[in-house]
Formats: sequence, C-alpha cells, structure tokens
Amino acid sequence: MRLAYITAATTAVAALVFLVPLGWGLRNDHRDAALAAAAQRTATVAGAITAGANQKGVAAALRAAGGGTVVHTPGIAPAPGGHAGGALIDRAATVPVPTVEDVDGGVVRLQPVAVGGKHSVIEAFVPDSELNKDTARDWWLLLGLAVILVGGSVVVADRLARGAVGSARKLVEAALAVGDGDLGVRIQPSGPRELAEAGYAFNRMADRLVTSRTDERELVADLSHRLRTPLTALRLDAEALDPDDTQIGDFSPAELDRRRGIRRIRTAITTLEDEVNQLINTTRQAVAAQVAAPEDGLCDASEVVRERMMFWSALAGDQDRQYRVVGAHLRIPVPVARAELAAALDAVLGNVFRYTPQGTAFEVGLSRRDGWVALRVDDAGPGIADPEQALRRGQSNQGSTGLGLDIARRVAQATGGSVSLDRAAMGGASVVMLLADADATPKTPSRFGLVGRGRPVRDKDPVRRRWQRGRE
Repeated sequence: MRLAYITAATTAVAALVFLVPLGWGLRNDHRDAALAAAAQRTATVAGAITAGANQKGVAAALRAAGGGTVVHTPGIAPAPGGHAGGALIDRAATVPVPTVEDVDGGVVRLQPVAVGGKHSVIEAFVPDSELNKDTARDWWLLLGLAVILVGGSVVVADRLARGAVGSARKLVEAALAVGDGDLGVRIQPSGPRELAEAGYAFNRMADRLVTSRTDERELVADLSHRLRTPLTALRLDAEALDPDDTQIGDFSPAELDRRRGIRRIRTAITTLEDEVNQLINTTRQAVAAQVAAPEDGLCDASEVVRERMMFWSALAGDQDRQYRVVGAHLRIPVPVARAELAAALDAVLGNVFRYTPQGTAFEVGLSRRDGWVALRVDDAGPGIADPEQALRRGQSNQGSTGLGLDIARRVAQATGGSVSLDRAAMGGASVVMLLADADATPKTPSRFGLVGRGRPVRDKDPVRRRWQRGRE
C-alpha cells in the first residue's frame, strides 16, 4: 500500500508537469486562432480602403468581414459599434503595425491604414467567449487524463508490488518459522528475480540446517547406542571375573599374572568409559545446544522392545537377572524414528544394569490407551533418591555423563509426551516414557491408567510416595 501511495504521488507530479503546460498551450492556441480571425477581418477592410473603394465598397467589405469590425477616423469621435476609445484609436494611428489592446469584454485589433494622406483605423473586436472558446473543455479533458494516468499507475503498481510484497512476506514468515524450530517449512520462490533467488537460497539453507541437525542427532545417538551399550556389556563381563586382589594371600606366579591381567582389563574398561564420557561431553559442547528432536517417522514400539531385549536378555542371563516383557506382542506404532526409540530404551536399560546389583530383576512393559503409549522399565533395585535431578541433562550422582534419562526424555517430548520416575511395585525405580500413539489422537494423558498404577499411598517418609501397581 505504501508503494501504491508513492507511485500515485510520483505519477501525479509527472502529470502536472506534463499536462499543465499542455493546457496552457492549448489556451494560447485558441487565443491565437481568434486573433488570427480578427486579423483576417481587418485585412479584408484594409484592402478595400487601400484599393480606393468608395463608401459603398467599404460598407460591403465590412459586411464581408463580419460583425465586430468598425472603421475609425483618428481625431474625431469613435465610430458607432466600436469598443476602442479615442485615445487607443489615436495611438494606433501613429503606429505603423497593427496593435492588440484589452478592452471591456475582450480585446480589439487595431490596424492603421493611410491612403493619400488620409488615415483610418480598422477595429476588429474579439469577445472573451471567443478567446477562451473550448478552453474549459480542454482543461476538463486534461484533468480526466491525469486522473486516468494516476489511477492506472496505482493499479499497475499495486498489481506488480502485490507479488513482490507477498513473496517478501512469505520469506519473512518462513524465516520466523525456522527461527522457532520448524525446519520443515519451505517456500515457493516467486516475485522479482532477486526475491526468487532469495527464496531458493532460503530453501537451500533450510535443507542444510536439516542435514546438519540430522548429522548431530545421529552422532549423539551413535555415541550413546553403539558405544555405551557394548561398553556396559563389557564392563559387566569384567565384573563377573574373579577378584584381582594380589595383596592378601600367597599366590603362584601364574595366579598372580592372571589376577594382574584381570586388573588391567578392568582398568582399561574404566579408562575407556572415561574416554567415552569425555567424547560425549565434547560432542555436547560442539553442538552447543540440545540435540534436535527426531525427524518425523514411524516405528513399531513392540518390535523395538523385542529386538533390544534379544540383546539385553543375554546380559541378564549372565548376571542371573530375572526379567519379564509385558505387552510387546501386538503392533503399537509411535511417531518416533526406530533408532531413536532403541537408543532411549537402551539408555534406560543400561542404567538398570549399571546401577543395580547383579541378580536384580527388572520388567519391561508396553501399553496403550487414550491415544498414548507407555513404555515402562521397572527394577527391584535401590531406586532413585532424587528423581528431579536424575532427569536433568548432564546431572548424575554416579559419575557418568548424566545423559541416559535425558535421551529418553527428549524422545518422549518429541511426540508431545514426557518421562516420569516413581517407585516401582518391585521395590526399585520405575521409568515411564509416555509417547503419542500414531494410530489415535492423544487425549489428556493419564499415567495411572496407562501403566497400571493404583491409588498413591504415603510411606513413613512424608516426602516420598510409593505407588501400588496392579498387574498389566
């Protein structure tokens, strides 16, 4: 709209600069035409007088010249029907060329004629109506032309600017959407060439941002899934070996070497864990922000649970851990990438194996209700003393990176869900990941209905609540 105003003002100024001189010129043309007609009348009468015509001939010439033409004799009173005064007539008689003088109601053209020492002045009167004939019409035509030019320029400028303004507005809206975290937005380049190029550049930038975000997310997922999981298994296997104490007791050289080898293995595993933790922390600093939410995708939560339990069941057998999987026999689609859900489940199960004694039982449950899917991991260990701190990214009281539960929390929040910690019916910790159901519209989540918890019961400790659990 502002561009239309500017265009209208510019066109109006140009119209005034062009049309005002044109109108003034047309006015002068009409005036010159009227004076030329008057000159022709006086010339007709002057020719008759110069030719020596008698009074009757001069009268015939006056009739031929038309009305408003009079012959005056200087020095005497003006002839009847004239408009020029005696002073104008006397002055015109002394000038060798015709003159034009303003009088009441118009102008007069006075042409002197001298024949045989006798002087005459021929007057041709031109009224104002004849001088300004068609002048008003010309001005109205020019004014209409100016209005058409200004209106047409505004319409054309508005049509041309509408596309450019629309393209710029779409580009701004898309940039704001990307700034708010929506990297899936794209625009259709349009408008002037510069704006179209900016649109193509914006789409390429958004694609690069998506690629960069995916690379960073996959890097963290790879570090947490491919390194921490087998490293945990290796550490558990090392802990299952014989003691490595060489200070108490008498041992043979072979036994000493064997115990020293076990000690080196455990030391190397500890060092490797420290290196992995440092690598994860370094990656977090390089990303300089939380890893973006998983990309849109679907996976079968039951299939992911069954697949990962094939790995963890072998470790559970080595450590004499009793376990149970509940509700993973039916297909339950969730809007999470398969690798992301597997990494989150591995992070939670890794904490069970890492922070509970060998032989501690655990349970993995999967249920769906009201548009939500609950993935639950319970154990019979000592539990979590401070659930709020455990859910903070990078916070851990066990000497680790503190990213395990945060990985699960981010995966759940990416679907609109959440992660909660409670006391399990088995006596230990209960971690519940609440995910959106891809086959239904989520309603207000009810954690108790999803995971089978009953009415909360106060323990002796007034700060902590213990939750009774019904069977799935």
